Amino acid sequence: MTRTSAPVDAPVTGAWEGLVTTALLGTDRRTPPGSAPGPDAPVALLDAAAVETVRRRAGLRPARAAERPQPAPEDPRPPLPPAAAHRLGMLLADRPGTSGGRRGTAPDLVELLPQWLAAANARGFAPPPQALPALLDAARGRTDLRPAALEFAGPRALWLARLNPDWRFALRSTPGGGAALPHLEDDDRVQQLWEEGLFAERVALLSALRSREPAAARALLATTWATERAEDRLMFLDSLRTGLTPDDEPFLEQALADRSRNVRATAAELLSALPGSALAARMAVRAAACVAIDHAHSTGTSQETRTADAAPVPAPAPAPAIVVEAPHECDPGMERDGVVAKAPAGRGERSWWFGQLVEAAPLGTWSRRLGGRTPREIVALPVADDWQGELHAAWCRAAVRQRDAEWSRALLGEPSAPEAGGPGAVSLAERAKLLGTLGADERAEWVAGFIATHGLSEAFQLLGVCAVPWAPPLGRAVVDALNIARDAGSYPWSFSGVMGLAERCLDPSESGRLDALLAVPDEPENASPGAGGYWAEAFQRLVTTLRLRAAMAEELSAP
Repeated sequence: MTRTSAPVDAPVTGAWEGLVTTALLGTDRRTPPGSAPGPDAPVALLDAAAVETVRRRAGLRPARAAERPQPAPEDPRPPLPPAAAHRLGMLLADRPGTSGGRRGTAPDLVELLPQWLAAANARGFAPPPQALPALLDAARGRTDLRPAALEFAGPRALWLARLNPDWRFALRSTPGGGAALPHLEDDDRVQQLWEEGLFAERVALLSALRSREPAAARALLATTWATERAEDRLMFLDSLRTGLTPDDEPFLEQALADRSRNVRATAAELLSALPGSALAARMAVRAAACVAIDHAHSTGTSQETRTADAAPVPAPAPAPAIVVEAPHECDPGMERDGVVAKAPAGRGERSWWFGQLVEAAPLGTWSRRLGGRTPREIVALPVADDWQGELHAAWCRAAVRQRDAEWSRALLGEPSAPEAGGPGAVSLAERAKLLGTLGADERAEWVAGFIATHGLSEAFQLLGVCAVPWAPPLGRAVVDALNIARDAGSYPWSFSGVMGLAERCLDPSESGRLDALLAVPDEPENASPGAGGYWAEAFQRLVTTLRLRAAMAEELSAP
């Protein structure tokens, strides 16, 4: 039987979309163009689709030639040494999941890429042009990699990103969207960009100006402050964290009356980081009114005791203690100075207000208020009526905000103490923040003492704030703790996080000390089956990675 195809109409606007709609609805409900309802309708639809497909592919009208892209900008930085360029290619070729499961003794190259980029940026090298696509693809897949990757990729990466939609994230991640900022000495162009530029360009301009001339950046912001949107005011205000000085106080005081609660809160936070500000003084008065020393506090039950045929023996003098009387209301003045009136679910209002007052008060307040005692002596005082946790936690937040190392030491306490981290550090996260206020060597020494006493089970967060490469005492403490865990007969998987950190952070010069750990040990009777072999494999991977890191550093240092 011979079938005659239904005629196909001339192309009309939206013809393909109409055919797709007909296919989705079905020819019983919608007849294709040029066809009658019936059994031939599906065939007519397919014929029309075939013709339209050919027409779409071959019937394009010639268009005006697009403008040729401008040449890529020059990168003035010196090129990578050949060996380092080859290493970069290897690191970029190793993607997550390409290893196919268990790595054995092979280094995790994906985790070494951030460290390699940091070293290359520190030396000011430019990437090979042919590596830019892979570098942008790697940064696209890992947001944590983007700042270092885009810094290393340089201006040519932004040029490429404008040509490929998959890489547009590079423009969004670059201050000002990759646009060139005017010379900061050109006042007219700076003012023009500030008044007419896109939001990202204005943020980049303000940040750049703030890093060089803080007063000029603040004055520029003041020219348009009253007309900015609330969300923009918040972002602009946050830029004042860089180079914050007492000169910023008048502007921030005005921001305390802002219409936006978030802007007011940020202004109050910045002012509380200036111990000499008027807001800090107001908070000190409020907080000090809530805390006092009670010299009548005593754990004894009587003032004197008697023994047989003896004179009365005076009881021990009452030990001083801190007493707390939290505020009974959150008045308008407190709210204006950044105290949030509504407590979170599960928190009492009075303790919520009290914590905010203590957090914002200058830490120097407490030595004057509490009898001239040092921070360590103050922290050692008992606190009545179960207020110790709330008071010490607020002091922790204040020490971090004000970058006060003396108070951080007092609140951390001795790393070997049973309650390691001190009475004020109620969580590992707070301990890590307190350690961040100390110098790198002191930080490493404290964490080494913590590990020596308490092992590695709670040390992961603390290790994350230590400078890389780890100082020798910290590196030795980690290796010794891993050795102890191996001798205990458990599997190494419980310590995979610490082992991964050691691969990236242990000083490569420590690899020689690990040779004795590469052999499979004799397994005790209560050991997990095969644990010794897995530990030997893990230590072999650690040694291999350390030697690879040493080679990477040598390659980047080559002339």
